[in-house]
Amino acid sequence: MLVAGLIIVAIFVLTSIFAPLLAPFGYSQLSDAHGNFGAQKPPSGAHLLGTTVGGYDVLSRVIWGSQTALFVIVVAIVLSIFAGVLLGVVSGYLGGWLDRILVVVCDAIYAFPTLLLAIVMSIVISGGRSNLVGGVFAAAISITVVFIPQYFRVIRAETVRIKAEAFVESAKVLGASSGRIMFRHILRNATRTLPLIFTLNASEAILTLAGLGFLGFGIEPTSAAEWGYDLNKSISDVTSGIWWTSVFPGLAIVLAVLGMTLVGESLNDLADPRLRTRRRAVGSPPPAPTSDTAPEASTDVVGDLALEVRE
Repeated sequence: MLVAGLIIVAIFVLTSIFAPLLAPFGYSQLSDAHGNFGAQKPPSGAHLLGTTVGGYDVLSRVIWGSQTALFVIVVAIVLSIFAGVLLGVVSGYLGGWLDRILVVVCDAIYAFPTLLLAIVMSIVISGGRSNLVGGVFAAAISITVVFIPQYFRVIRAETVRIKAEAFVESAKVLGASSGRIMFRHILRNATRTLPLIFTLNASEAILTLAGLGFLGFGIEPTSAAEWGYDLNKSISDVTSGIWWTSVFPGLAIVLAVLGMTLVGESLNDLADPRLRTRRRAVGSPPPAPTSDTAPEASTDVVGDLALEVRE
């Protein structure tokens, strides 16, 4: 699972990085030297995956869409980790009224459905319309708000547990300040589970971004390529037998989410000592009795009986 997930994720990342070199056309390009592409053209030598109802090249839109997805994932995860970890460490270490307020606020945000909260934040930030900053970046900020409570809850719980450890008490006795204890001693030990949460949130970010685009709160085709938007525009094509405008963006979403999920689940298995012990127990055959162990067992029994007789 881990190897398969890493391969899929590597292909996704490399495709997004080298999108300008891999894509035959621009994400908003409608014509070339031979004229307009034409709408809903089937796959051919000129357009390997056909064209959309708007006249865009499907292959180019899929490749450029990976770049948009990667940008949104990186921005959303980095901002949410920064805010969630900072609030979690401060809340868990200081406690008191600040901790109660932050817990209530984050629980209230966490209670909202992910997609609904992202839609509300997208409307608040950019009114549902988009340019490169107001569209891609607004989508990233919308997803950031969704993920902050998750990092907050995890880091706060770890901080509450770690601040009772002996090394934290020793740092207090030595006169270390609260800031030094929080960000030098506690933070280093409270962030061990972040890689696992990062991979799982990355797959959720792709789905949320696609959901925003599908519902019309995403990114316009002239600003950036986005898989959910392309799926939305291909709904009417499916009933007409035009399959290529929806299959390839949908397949890109499925593969990207599958790769992230496989990596996250595999890291979860590797990080859980109970699963490692169970896997070793299942994979190794039970020890077979040998001629060397039988005499030892009988000798132990005889020795025990002799001891009882002497007593």
